[in-house]
Amino acid sequence: MRRNTSQRIAIEKVFREHDRPLGVDEVLAYGQTQVGSLNKATVYRNLKMLTDENWLKRLSHPLLGTLYERTGKGHHHHFHCRKCNRAFELPGCALNEDEAAPKGFVIEDHEIYLFGVCPSCVKVTK
Repeated sequence: MRRNTSQRIAIEKVFREHDRPLGVDEVLAYGQTQVGSLNKATVYRNLKMLTDENWLKRLSHPLLGTLYERTGKGHHHHFHCRKCNRAFELPGCALNEDEAAPKGFVIEDHEIYLFGVCPSCVKVTK
């Protein structure tokens, strides 16, 4: 049975307010603004439960490690800002899988990460 504790409610709110992939430390920092007693062990436990319930999914980012994002958004890719070190969602997919792999290879899944500078960081550097 699912228990809706104040910590869990705060973690879910974090993902609703920050509609992008988040790491554990980001979830902890944002969540502590809601519930000051929130700790890393509680964040990990709730992220596992929310993933098991298919409310969140885990991503393996090549530089940031494990990130979490809300499910139900359809297939999409990600952008990593080298200035603020945050990941963002990119809508849709432009990859044509039929042309992407050499003959004889069978593509089962793919993930694309783009790297650069996000709009907020571009404004700061101008």
